[in-house]
Amino acid sequence: MDKELVVEWLRFADDDIDTVLLLKEMRPQHFEIICYHCEQAVEKYLKGFLVSKDQMPPKIHDLPNLCHLCSEYDKRFLDLLPHCNYLTLFGVQSRYPKELNINTISVEQAIKYALEVKNFAVFVGLKAALEK
Repeated sequence: MDKELVVEWLRFADDDIDTVLLLKEMRPQHFEIICYHCEQAVEKYLKGFLVSKDQMPPKIHDLPNLCHLCSEYDKRFLDLLPHCNYLTLFGVQSRYPKELNINTISVEQAIKYALEVKNFAVFVGLKAALEK
């Protein structure tokens, strides 16, 4: 396992989470950008997990597909599939006007899901791999 690459994926993902938390405090809130960074963070946590298993992640932005790849190493990733399905929408559609109707409830759900994926991927999967 390339620990440096795993750490880099985690740092990039954590940067997205930091961005989400900063943007959440801004007024007015930028819903689309917050949700986009939630999707980006989850993508990077999943890819970091794959790297920790010596699998080079595919250059895709499909969270459910990445989640399924992670589940080949730990079936508990399948519990995160609803999170990935929800967040995938924000990876592309949120960059185009009128593609999604994003509101405060959408933002709170996106943040909740992103943090849950982070906690699972980092504390259950990645932390143990980095301690080896």
